[in-house]
Amino acid sequence: MPKLGVNIDHIATLRQLRKSTFPDILCAAKVCEAAGADSLVVHLREDRRHIQDKDVVILRKKVSIRLNLEMSIAPSIVNIACSVKPDQATLVPEKRKELTTEGGLDVVRWSVAVARVIRRLEENKIETSLFIEPDKKQIRAAADCGARIIELHTGRYANSQTATARRGNFKKINEAVQYAKKFNMLVNAGHGLDYENVKPIASLEGLYELNIGYAIICHSIFYGLKASVLEMKKLIS
Repeated sequence: MPKLGVNIDHIATLRQLRKSTFPDILCAAKVCEAAGADSLVVHLREDRRHIQDKDVVILRKKVSIRLNLEMSIAPSIVNIACSVKPDQATLVPEKRKELTTEGGLDVVRWSVAVARVIRRLEENKIETSLFIEPDKKQIRAAADCGARIIELHTGRYANSQTATARRGNFKKINEAVQYAKKFNMLVNAGHGLDYENVKPIASLEGLYELNIGYAIICHSIFYGLKASVLEMKKLIS
């Protein structure tokens, strides 16, 4: 059974709509922890549209489960990560105008910069993952950069408009998982996974963790956060 990392960015999105103090990000984290989440995921974006610097500091101090900080390779963000020292940093591409992360990090193109950031994070005892497309060239480049963990972008699978497209995208993810094993990397997956499409991905042999956020937070509006995390855990088991 893959582990479950719960992304709680959109708790902060709701809070930031009114620049309020609630809903409280720590309270959300504690509920997820109590419901059996294996890790918490937050994305400290350069524009600070949801998660704020102080959120990362508080979560690092107050939460017992693993803290996975999604982040760009911008020097200012890398400096914050090295100061706060999350358990894991996941390097992702970032565009100011995107609604959500649109694809995987192009490690082939940015290999020198990515390798430099990985070295600095690991010098600070932070495990580093690369959020990449399920593509052999990107997986090989990640290994060459020294990455020990990758997270495969499942967005194209999740957004497939036809059964044929979904089968094709599922096959790519499966092949990517098996290929990554050759490099002895830990393989995670995430983006766009929900209560309807997660089972096939969760069934793939070799996946360590699924990172899911938006679907869980949306589901929690109607059913509560604890119940939503528990239901997702049940589905991926």
